[in-house]
Order: sequence, then structure tokens, then C-alpha cells
Amino acid sequence: MLMEFTEIAPDASCGCGDCAARRSPRPRPTPHRARRAAVLMAAVSTVLGAAATAGAAPRAGGTSSPADTDTPQGEVSPLFGGRTLTPHTRGAAAATTRGEIMARAQRWVDQQVPYSMSSYWSDGYRQDCSGYVSMAWGLGSSQTTWTLPDFADRIAPADLQPGDILVYNNSDNPQGGSHTVLFGGWQDSAHTRYLAYEQTRPTTRRRATPYAYWSHADSYVPYRYRGLAAGTADLFPGTDAFGPGRTNDYVKRLGEMLVQRGAARFYGEGPDPSWGEADRRATEAFQRAQGWQGSEADGYPGKDTWNLLVTGHGHDIPPTPAPPPPASAAPPFPGTAAFGPGQSNDSVKQLGEQLVRKGFGRHYTEGPGPTWSESDRLNVADFQHSLGWQGTEADGYPGPDTWRKLFT
Repeated sequence: MLMEFTEIAPDASCGCGDCAARRSPRPRPTPHRARRAAVLMAAVSTVLGAAATAGAAPRAGGTSSPADTDTPQGEVSPLFGGRTLTPHTRGAAAATTRGEIMARAQRWVDQQVPYSMSSYWSDGYRQDCSGYVSMAWGLGSSQTTWTLPDFADRIAPADLQPGDILVYNNSDNPQGGSHTVLFGGWQDSAHTRYLAYEQTRPTTRRRATPYAYWSHADSYVPYRYRGLAAGTADLFPGTDAFGPGRTNDYVKRLGEMLVQRGAARFYGEGPDPSWGEADRRATEAFQRAQGWQGSEADGYPGKDTWNLLVTGHGHDIPPTPAPPPPASAAPPFPGTAAFGPGQSNDSVKQLGEQLVRKGFGRHYTEGPGPTWSESDRLNVADFQHSLGWQGTEADGYPGPDTWRKLFT
């Protein structure tokens, strides 16, 4: 049996966003959008009928029942709850930064905002996928997947950076079959997976996602917000912001940008505002990925390192090198003179390869080589400490006992 719905005029005393929007005059849809508008209005009539029956405005942060599809969306609507943020006209884009976009997106992730195409969160934005992107971009109104591109420029997939979006519009099901996600950064150097921020059932989520999405991957289109501006968060704060004893938001942001470029393995619990050895090693790995050496890859970010991270340029950190094949026999100890600063020989490489086999290669970013480095010393020290040695017995320089135990 078919259900029959009756269009109900908006109550003059109702303060909900839908009734307010319907009481205001709306522009007539242009011819090429007429079919889309008809589909959207039919679905919205259903929602408005349910709202009128309830006799109360949807509460900010509420959890109205979504439709049968995974991520249905409402239509363009003003902010709910008397918010004073001025909505931007189509095509107009207020200035914001990538850092501000991602910070707003993270707030909904932290708050676990429930998904709904008819409810509005405490900030006034509709709790569906396009409302989420509208909030992150700071548009001042809840747009749809069809209108978000009016505030953006289409870009190539290779140019995607945090704060950009991916949009899939389904012309056969404009409201219930379309979706959009916020791009949070690549998860691998091959650009096959990325960190997606999205509003979907049951709540806002951030997860690693295959490019371009789990379904309809060939139909998602990348866009960049037209109002992007370089904010203070993108400017290099100076070398004094980083190093032992430093605690500030720049340290945390450095770590977060490094994680997006392949440095997750260096952080046990994720980046935080306090500078640590994980930050230094992750920074060094990124610098070495650019082909830098010596003082240019000391693990402390300078302006060039920072700018590459902020803009998303440069090379990502390569994945952890695979362990070399097992050694056939332990080589004789070559003597202490073979190891240390300035030494380059096969024994240094043999030492490094055996350290990796034993599980003590975490300080290598490119794999063991014949030239002695600080990574060799740190890995040797880790192995010596694992034996319970202390002080000069665990200084990171191999002696005959270290060599013998390492190869047995």
C-alpha cells in the first residue's frame, strides 16, 4: 500500500530551520536544475511533514531517523538556532586556512556528532555529509553536494591536500545517493589510501579510505575551496619552536603533518605538543626522503622542511625497509676501529643488516648502508640495553661481545 503525504504550510510560530527557510522567498531553480529541485522538494516535504506532526523544532545535536540510504542529505538551508554568521552567496568564498578547516572538521569527530539530514548541531549546521563540509569550510549555511562546487575549483587528484573535498553526485538519486568527504592527507606514498573525514552513520568519523571511496570510486571529483588563504598557522614559527624542552601547538602540528606524510610508525600514541625523540626521528626521515644529508637532515625543522609539509609538496617518507635475508654465517669481528663517525666499510653494513634481523632497526629510515651514521649507533645502543647493559657498555659502539651476541 502506498503511503500518502500531505504538504503542510510552515507554522508562523515555529522557529526550526526548515520552517524558517520555507517562510522566506526562494529563488526559482534554473532550467538545468529543475529536475533536481523537484526531487529534493519531494523528499523535503516528507521531512517537513514529520516535523510538523511532532510540533516542535529539531533540537541542536538531535538524532532524527535518517532515510534508508547511507548518507541522504537535506537541501540548502540557513544556520539553525539564530546564528549570526553571515551566509556567503553562491560563488563567494570567505577566507580561511587549511589549518582552520581541519580544526573545525576535527571538532565534530571529537564530539561524535550523530548523523541526520534534518537535525542541526549546536553550531547551526545540518548534521549530514554536505552540512559537515559546509561547517568545515565555514560557509555560514548548510549547502548540498550539488552546490558545494559553487564555492570551489576542480583540481586533479594528484593535487589533493588536507581541507580539499571529494564529491560524488548521483543524478538518479540526487538527495539519497550523493556523498562528499573531506580529504585529510595521503596514507601511503602510492596515493592509494587517504584519511577521510566524513559525516555518515552513526556519527562523524575519520578513517583510512581507499581512493576515491569505498564505492563509486571512479565518480568522485576533487575540489578545493576557493577562499583558501595563508594563515598564521601556515607560517614557519621559527627554529626556536622546536627542540628538547619545547611544548607548543606548532610541535603537535608538525607531528600531525609528518604522520600524513608517512611518519605514523615513529609515534606510539600520536603527536602531542611536547617535543620528543619521535618528532626528531620523524622529521629526519622526512628530510632524508627529500635527499637531504648532513645538517639538512638533522631532525630539526627549518623553513624549507616546514613549507614542504604545509603545502603538501616534496616526497613522502618511504615505508619501513624490509629485513634483509638471514646471514649464512657470523663474520669475524672486524675490530672497534671499523665503527664510528667517518667509517665506511662492509662491516658497518653487515652490522646494520643483522640489527634489522634482530628487530633493532627502528632508527633506520632508508635501510642499513656501509657508512656509519647516528642511526647505527642508536640501534646498537638499543640492542646493548636489551642485554641489560648500562653506561659505557651500552654506548652504541660495538665491541667483540656485542658483535658475538648480535650474530648468535
